[in-house]
Amino acid sequence: MKQETIKRILSSIIIIPIALFFIIKGSVYFIFFLIIFFLITSYEWLKMTKDKMHSFLGVIFLLLTFYATYLLRGATLIELKIFLFVLLVCVATDIGGYTFGKIFKGPKLTKISPNKTYSGVNGGYFLSIICSNLYVNEYAVFIPTDIELLITVFLISSVSQLGDLLISYFKRLSKIKNTGKILPGHGGLLDRVDGIIFAVPFAYFLFKLF
Repeated sequence: MKQETIKRILSSIIIIPIALFFIIKGSVYFIFFLIIFFLITSYEWLKMTKDKMHSFLGVIFLLLTFYATYLLRGATLIELKIFLFVLLVCVATDIGGYTFGKIFKGPKLTKISPNKTYSGVNGGYFLSIICSNLYVNEYAVFIPTDIELLITVFLISSVSQLGDLLISYFKRLSKIKNTGKILPGHGGLLDRVDGIIFAVPFAYFLFKLF
């Protein structure tokens, strides 16, 4: 378990700076980045799913998701800050869930994903709220009231966690642990972005609506 955690940390140290480079550069760099992500996650999805309808719908969903990601990133500084805010909520949710779940353990959340616990869910909410509050105060992404920020983070974090569970459900159907082996300690790329691909389109409509 410790070895897997070390691999997970080392992979993140490599992945995060590379991802941030393409995200911050934007333009054709970001488009190239999204295309690579789409191709790899689509391959992992098609390899995992056996049902043709699920395969087709999954690829269409991924295509729409990455298009929404492109739109949310936009071309302006404020759009970049909002996009990074959404990613921060998703990453903090994942880290909080993993860390709190390992430390506090406790009752299992669902049979769909045996490693998910109620303490992990609460940890995901807790860390995402703390990190997003610090980020908004530091970079003035937008000027929400405390309750607006809390609701926004709660909704994005919830969708991210639900997305994680949904991909876990399909992995369970396919009787596999991970969608791939491209990322040591994480599994496949789809394992790494399972919550994000649901949270980003939701966040796009959320910010466009308000």
